[in-house]
Parts: sequence; structure tokens; C-alpha cells
Amino acid sequence: MTTRIGFLLFPGFPMACLTSIIEPLRAANEISISDSFAWRLVSELPHKVVSSAGITFDPDASLETVAALDYLVLLSAPVARFENPRTASLLRRIERHGTVLGAISGGVFPLVRSGVVRDERLSVHWCYEAAFAAEFPEIRRSNEVIEISPRLLTASGAAAAFDLALSMIEAALGANVANEVACWFQHPIMRKAGVKQALPIHQAADAEGEMSPLVARAVEIFAENLAAPASIAMIAERLNITPRHLERCFKQATGQNPTGYFRHLRMQAARQIVMYTNDSISDVAAAVGYANAKPLVRHYREAFGLTPQQDRKRINLYRVEGNLPVPSV
Repeated sequence: MTTRIGFLLFPGFPMACLTSIIEPLRAANEISISDSFAWRLVSELPHKVVSSAGITFDPDASLETVAALDYLVLLSAPVARFENPRTASLLRRIERHGTVLGAISGGVFPLVRSGVVRDERLSVHWCYEAAFAAEFPEIRRSNEVIEISPRLLTASGAAAAFDLALSMIEAALGANVANEVACWFQHPIMRKAGVKQALPIHQAADAEGEMSPLVARAVEIFAENLAAPASIAMIAERLNITPRHLERCFKQATGQNPTGYFRHLRMQAARQIVMYTNDSISDVAAAVGYANAKPLVRHYREAFGLTPQQDRKRINLYRVEGNLPVPSV
């Protein structure tokens, strides 16, 4: 039996995510000498779609005309909006008729905008998390590389898309074929549901340490609610250590004290919201724990060399010219 998969492409979609899921499926067919997987490229409207890399794809069908599918996976930049006013209703109808919907990377944004998500947890790439939370505060988001439910499946980025493909291959053809596919591509570990995303460690140039479990847990506690972030004393209390010991651990791992490190996290989150939403600067400030916009603007300029207003203006100019403000993942 052939598993039929459609990939719904939006302008600016991350090309690496598409190839990362198609190539292991293609390899699985070759290894198993079968047509276990078949795929089609789908667009909202019957025209070509340009990827984040500037490469143009000519889809096989539009969403209006595509034949029955077992899966339909959305690939897009987070800022993608529906070109066809019927897209949301078409996606809901496709799901009602038994197709499992999915999304990779920024594709979770149009997936939620379509209205198909209920109480499922969605895998959201860490670099989009703050923007996603700002737009969809009621949706359950996850920092795991993939999330799979009977109705929906999501992957956080290109490497996670490969893991998602391996999961589909294992379900259809068994663990041996999935393992061989992984080895073909030198993919060392088959990450399944429950594996958390890897996060970058922000270090000063002279830092020599690594992110210890204690520091990583402190970062998790701080990031739990950026709108009302925990103080250093509160974090230390939850970890059953002294604030001074927490500061020493941060200095060793990152070259910074916790206050400086956490400010970096807040600025990264603020920039996501500036880039991927139309929220006012006051709302951006509140979302990352500032009582008003003035200190946010000052810290934002220190971090990025321009104010949030200037950054948004620059980003919107790039969008008008057909480019993306940051790489799609």
C-alpha cells in the first residue's frame, strides 16, 4: 500500500525542510524496492512558488484540485498569509475527510490560522516560540523536535523533518528499513517523540564552560513565563542553591552573570515578536517582562544596534522587496 503525501508550499518556505523529508522517503522506496511512499507538491493557487533560497518550484496541483491524500504537510515562513480566501476552509474539509495534517518549521503558523488545531501540542522551533506564543497564546506548544498525534504531526525544522520521515518509514516498513535510511544519510540518531530541541548557548568570547544541567534548568525556569520572569533569587530557591552559586555556574558556562544572560534571552524573544507579529512595542515589552517600552527600546538598541521600530521598518522593507528578514529553518 502506498502512503500518499502532499506538501503544501507557501511563498518563502524553507527549502531544506522539503528536501529533508522527501529524500529519506525516496531512499526508503529504493531500499524496500517498493512504492511505499508517493508525494506531490501542492500550492494554494495554480502557480509557481518561490522558496526561501529563491528557487522556484512548480507544484503538481493546487489545494482546490489535489487528489485524496493520507498526509498534507504545510511548509512556510511564519509570516505567510493565505493567498486563497478558501484555503482555511479547504484545509478543515481535507482534515474532516481523514487526511492527517502536518507542518514543518514556520508551517505551524498557517496550520493554526486554518482553525484545525484543537488541543494537540505542536512542535514549535525555538526561534519562533515567542512570536507563536504572542499570536496563539491558547495553543499548546512544545519544544520537542517532533510531535505526533492521530490528527496532526509537526516538526520543528529541517533536521526534525528528517526524523519525522524516519518515523513514518518505521511505521510503514519497520525499524530495519528506517535504520538503513538513517545510515544512508549518516543521520546518527533516530530522534523520536519526546526528544527536546537543541538550543544555542549564548557565550561571551572568553567563556570556556559548557551548559551544565543546573544552568540549563535555570534557563528553562526563567523562560517558563517571560511576561513575568522569575528573579535570580526565585530560580536559586527552586534549584535549592544560593544565588551566589548560581552566578558562579553561569559565569563558568557562559562568561556572563544570570542577569546579562537572561536579558539576552528576553531580547531574542522580543525580536521574534517584532519580526513575526504586528504587536505594538508596548505589547512587545509586556510580553518579555518590561513594565513599559522605554527600557526595552534601550536594551534592544544595545543588543541589535537599532530600535524595535527601526528593525520592524527594515524587515517590512525587505518583505516588500521579496526577501525574508531571517533565515527560515
